[in-house]
Amino acid sequence: QVQLMESGGGLVQPGGSLRLSCTAPRSIFSAATMGWYRQAPGKQRELVATITTRGNPNYADSVKGRFTISRDNAKNTVYLQMNSLKPEDTAVYYCNAQRQILGIQSDSWGQGTQVTVSS
Repeated sequence: QVQLMESGGGLVQPGGSLRLSCTAPRSIFSAATMGWYRQAPGKQRELVATITTRGNPNYADSVKGRFTISRDNAKNTVYLQMNSLKPEDTAVYYCNAQRQILGIQSDSWGQGTQVTVSS
């Protein structure tokens, strides 16, 4: 099973910043659109941001202008820089690697990292 390794979650005050990191096996990372999703208690998992192999980002409206996704292809790592955090950003954040294998979408997930925004 593909293992995506996440790090960087924690407790931060409103208005603060955190950076999440996720490392994937090279064979996966090089061919995948990488992304971050989040799931708050009692809610469905939702898209936060994705970045293609060419470095094109996409963001949920709720995080535009506050979050930045980036990828370091030399380190097989994707980052999510989160600024101006709000209590409603509190959730478990999951790293995702999405590939097309013989025309079929294949998704791999990390185990999740908790982000809590609270004073």
